[in-house]
Amino acid sequence: MKKKLPASISLDLDDKWSYMKVHGDDGWEKFPSYLDIVLPITLDILDKLDIKITFFIVGQDAAIEKNHKILRSIVERGHEVANHSFHHESWLKTYSKEKITNEIAIAEEAILKATGKRTNMFRGPGFSWSNDLLEVLEERNYIFDASILPTYISPLMRQYYFWKSKLSKEEKKSRKELFGSFKEGFYPLKPFRWELDSKRKLLEIPVSTMPVFKIPFHQSYLIYIGNISTALMKGYLRFSIFMCKLTRTSPSYLLHPLDVIGSDHAPELAFFPGMNVQSAKKIKIFEDAMKMLKNNFELLPMGEFAKRFTEERKVIRLNKKTQLA
Repeated sequence: MKKKLPASISLDLDDKWSYMKVHGDDGWEKFPSYLDIVLPITLDILDKLDIKITFFIVGQDAAIEKNHKILRSIVERGHEVANHSFHHESWLKTYSKEKITNEIAIAEEAILKATGKRTNMFRGPGFSWSNDLLEVLEERNYIFDASILPTYISPLMRQYYFWKSKLSKEEKKSRKELFGSFKEGFYPLKPFRWELDSKRKLLEIPVSTMPVFKIPFHQSYLIYIGNISTALMKGYLRFSIFMCKLTRTSPSYLLHPLDVIGSDHAPELAFFPGMNVQSAKKIKIFEDAMKMLKNNFELLPMGEFAKRFTEERKVIRLNKKTQLA
């Protein structure tokens, strides 16, 4: 039997308040949450399918004591935890290096206190990243960054979001880098190493888009397509999987909380695309997608994927040196 390509699965655990904040809604400062709904649903499905993934946790949620028990359940059920910043601001790339360092550090401590695990993996909110961020991560011994979304349609995604939001002109200006720029489409789909100004290196694991076409196929996009046609959604995912296998691209597949709940569980987020799809249908789409991915790839949490990738590159380099000798 031909060995399956590995694939990494992760979930950005953006809480209800973070969507309200980016949308410009009142009341987000009270940090309303749906973690006690989203996590049991997600963890039960992953247990049922025997899949382990990486959860990128927002530090602010981890800093709230009432969330500790539910966040700790992620680790207790065998999954990885990672850093998704403290304040979950998609304009993170505009921060100074000092402010980035503080953002990463306080999130680390909050996640450690909530889950018992210190994080060394990072993804920026809204796919936000900068050279200073990469330097900070390397200095703090992070094993990878996962903030790049290689797609040419980032400006269109941002304009659609602004169109649906209640943001003022000043707020839109501060969020002008949301989802990245057109140039993001020119970054590789496969994991690569950044050559930093400090001459050191840091592994980047991009969120996968469809090889060649560079259009997203993570779970949220499947929800939008599935709302039109379940057959079309499955066909879109099958073709994305085919292109990954054809190009030998190990996908890094991304999930979000709103992939498993609809407006029946979070009516405040009815503005968000796909929230007219009820939770039961989203759960079915989620299970179907995970089964398709599992049938085609060896599914791993991101830390395990990064470790294997690094070890395989070492073997390749060693073999090349041996041949040269």
